[in-house]
Amino acid sequence: MERNEPTAETARAPGTVYLVGCGPGDPELLTLRAYRLLQSADVALYDHLVSDEVMALLPGKVQRVYVGKERDRHTMPQEVINDLLVRYAREGKHVLRLKGGDPFVFGRGGEEIDTLAAQGVAFEVVPGITAALGVAAYAGIPLTHRDYAQSCLFVTGHRKEDGFEMDWHALTRPRQTVVVYMGLLGLPALCDGLVAHGMSADTPVAVIQQGTTHEQRVVTGTLRTLAQKVAEAMLTPPTLMIVGDVVRLRDRLGWFRPQGRPVGSDAPLERARTSGT
Repeated sequence: MERNEPTAETARAPGTVYLVGCGPGDPELLTLRAYRLLQSADVALYDHLVSDEVMALLPGKVQRVYVGKERDRHTMPQEVINDLLVRYAREGKHVLRLKGGDPFVFGRGGEEIDTLAAQGVAFEVVPGITAALGVAAYAGIPLTHRDYAQSCLFVTGHRKEDGFEMDWHALTRPRQTVVVYMGLLGLPALCDGLVAHGMSADTPVAVIQQGTTHEQRVVTGTLRTLAQKVAEAMLTPPTLMIVGDVVRLRDRLGWFRPQGRPVGSDAPLERARTSGT
């Protein structure tokens, strides 16, 4: 598909929808393609995890439509979001669908472009740095390392009423790193489940809150101690959990110092956010 920016001459032509990955929070992590599209948008439908700093890059003329989802609180059903994308595109608009992280990593991007394809709407996907990569880097935790982990597994930690739907055998394989998205609410049960299925209770674990931003906080421990430490630190979403021996490297590889706090500090911020997913 050609990647031509909309012009005055093509303003009346059928529009295009751009699914744009906005990364984990730091606007400096946007791709050049994402930044250019932000400057030429007509309307932006944005998720809860798109940071304020990224939204600030949109020109004032851009129509903003919040379609974010939080746990047990959805602004609008996914079907309505899909219909809005189609409607705006058929009005000839340059439509941005802004997503935290990457559109194709737990972002429901595939569902949305499936609708667009079925409706004959032109679209493009702009990859972003997914939270696992960006947050781990800013926390000083390499996801793979030849001395500790030769593979990495991304999973979601949403808990249902009857527990987790997890492939525990896959999660507990040796010499790998497990990254859990959206696992804060079920963190104690998740830690217990990993131990119950064979992972050592002394396995290092980290939970990172609002990674890559100036409100980043990191709490480290083991599967045995982490739940209590996270509770004491009063972490709030959005968070990412990293499980594996690579977490041992944080003490010497941590480099990002948000708000002037020393690496490894889990002291509460004066104005910590209290909402998210």
